[in-house]
Amino acid sequence: MSDQLEGRNPVIECLARRRRKVRRIWLDRGAKVDARVRRILDLAKERGISVERVERRKLDEWAEGRVHNGVIARADPLPALTTLQLLDAVFAAGRAPFVVLADQVQYEHNLGAILRSALGFGVDGLILPTRRGAPLSPVVQRVAMGAAEEVPVVREGLFASIKQLRKAGVPIVGADMAGEPLGRVDLTGARALVLGGEGRGLSSTLRDHCDQLVSIPLRGDLESLNVSVAAAVLLYEKRRQDGWI
Repeated sequence: MSDQLEGRNPVIECLARRRRKVRRIWLDRGAKVDARVRRILDLAKERGISVERVERRKLDEWAEGRVHNGVIARADPLPALTTLQLLDAVFAAGRAPFVVLADQVQYEHNLGAILRSALGFGVDGLILPTRRGAPLSPVVQRVAMGAAEEVPVVREGLFASIKQLRKAGVPIVGADMAGEPLGRVDLTGARALVLGGEGRGLSSTLRDHCDQLVSIPLRGDLESLNVSVAAAVLLYEKRRQDGWI
């Protein structure tokens, strides 16, 4: 089984970060050799990876996400982890765990944007349910701009993950409109942030499993933000309280 990468940036990030093996690369025969294409060719040569020039119509046929920018690659799948393995790795590195759980995020662009923010704010891992929500598709990885290569992704039942997190002493904070306003909630130290899906937000069952709820105060008669925007705001505040900013 392999993973398909579509677009110049995802392929460059996968090659440069060296977290997994790229097996093969296909490049539009008519593509102009600009800085990014040259970067792909140089990295592929350095790592001994075959680059095949093909007609663009072939890439159009193969692309799952439609936008491939003249480059498609096949790579080994991203590592599969459990919540327990993730926590063990974080504790072994001497850090207080900071993870995000995202339930039923259906839109690929939202999931990719959450991953990108997770990388930017030093999230230790993203936990997704086994069956609900968008997969780590070529679109998600393109939007994430390399974050999928760096931020560990766990596919596990969220309630089982919460049980492991709580056993490890990690407080569970849910993002919900009924929660305490952001800024009044202590987010320092180990934390697990739980996000709901588009439109529905947190389910009542997930809310009941949280130790605390936090909300983002808004004006202009808005009830809520897009889930990926809300994630970025919450992650920023968490790291501000930690003294990063």
